[in-house]
Amino acid sequence: MMETAEIEFKQRFLSGGRFTAADVRQLTDAIADDFANYRLVREAVQELGQREDLDDDARQRLGIAHYLLGRFRQTASLLAGLDDPVAAFYLGKAALAIQRYDEAAAAFDAAEAAGYDKDSCTLAKAEAMRCKGDLEASIKLLDGLSGPVEQTAECLYQRGATVGALGGNPTEVVALFERAVEADPSHPGALFGLAMQNDRYGNDDKALDLYERSVSRFPPHLGSLLNLGLMYEDRNQYDQAQRCYRRILTAFPNHPRARLFLRDAEASGDMFYDEDAQRKRDRLSQVLNVPVTDFELSVRSRNCLEKIGIHTLGDLTLSTEQELLASKNFGETSLVEIRDILASKGLRLGQFAEEQDKPEMAYEPEQMSPDEQAIISKPISALNLSVRARKCMVRLGITTIGELLRRTGDDLLECKNFGVTSLNEVREKLSAAGLRLRGDM
Repeated sequence: MMETAEIEFKQRFLSGGRFTAADVRQLTDAIADDFANYRLVREAVQELGQREDLDDDARQRLGIAHYLLGRFRQTASLLAGLDDPVAAFYLGKAALAIQRYDEAAAAFDAAEAAGYDKDSCTLAKAEAMRCKGDLEASIKLLDGLSGPVEQTAECLYQRGATVGALGGNPTEVVALFERAVEADPSHPGALFGLAMQNDRYGNDDKALDLYERSVSRFPPHLGSLLNLGLMYEDRNQYDQAQRCYRRILTAFPNHPRARLFLRDAEASGDMFYDEDAQRKRDRLSQVLNVPVTDFELSVRSRNCLEKIGIHTLGDLTLSTEQELLASKNFGETSLVEIRDILASKGLRLGQFAEEQDKPEMAYEPEQMSPDEQAIISKPISALNLSVRARKCMVRLGITTIGELLRRTGDDLLECKNFGVTSLNEVREKLSAAGLRLRGDM
């Protein structure tokens, strides 16, 4: 049986007049404070949606409910045409979320004309202009604000995001985000901005905390959900990662990255980890790294191996008998000696010869055009990879595009949590620049 407080909360959506701006803020806080209220909003939406004739008041309440659930297309459909400042403002917020930036700006203008808070409309319009790519218009709107609004979390966040988009000083951007969080510890955008900075510099625990705080607000921040899902995958918390991607797909059923990442997370969560096999691989790796100098070799054999660059047992397993015999002064006696050493460790000459890496692509700057030299010397960040792919680059020590081109697809797939989806992403980014991974045709 529902408690009285739950009945009253749900009833606010089912009956009464239209929501005011203060009502929406209270409802947003109530959901963040108690996630059980999220379920009540969904129930209210279902009940309202079954009514055949909705008056304008009910349409406004239902539209706002859909907005709080992150269902922005339904919000836009319900609030369009309503003569109401709150409806106009959240119509703009919904249009902004589904990337209809001109419609969003027009809706914010309409909201201001209808009496919605002017500063809030200006900040929202500045965000629409920034997302559209009109950074000059965005910063001009922000510069036109004055008074107490300049110290609000929303204003500080919007300025930080715009300064960052303009390529401003990262320290200034971080400072603005930090001030925004001081003003409102639950501001989704500012928390996301700070999380991105910490994520970028490898402060994973701090980034995780900031992302989790960001997605506790409603509607949840899309970027925070996506990156949080990736961080959960890095920690093998695949169930939690899947929940993040499904929350995105609730609002954007066809979101391509969320759908791909969800499939990856589901596949990773179903993978069986063979600990015995991993232990065997680890032991083999240790044996292959044993130096040949640890064994009693004749002077001739030792000198021959040194000359041809063989230093470990692993090097010997990559070399065939024919290759050794082709070396000057290396004869059958030395060959028998080497065979016996390898056999004592359960190995043989040429055992892994077919698994040798293909010759790396040779880069000779003097034979390349200035444009080609500029491309391969660019930092890997120039490819604008997803968080998952970027983290793989960090793990593999890849810092430039040139270093990436020396890797094969298999090299990348060996990196933890780097799957076929991420490999295809890397190939697409390189292909757009007329490049390809080593070994790709």
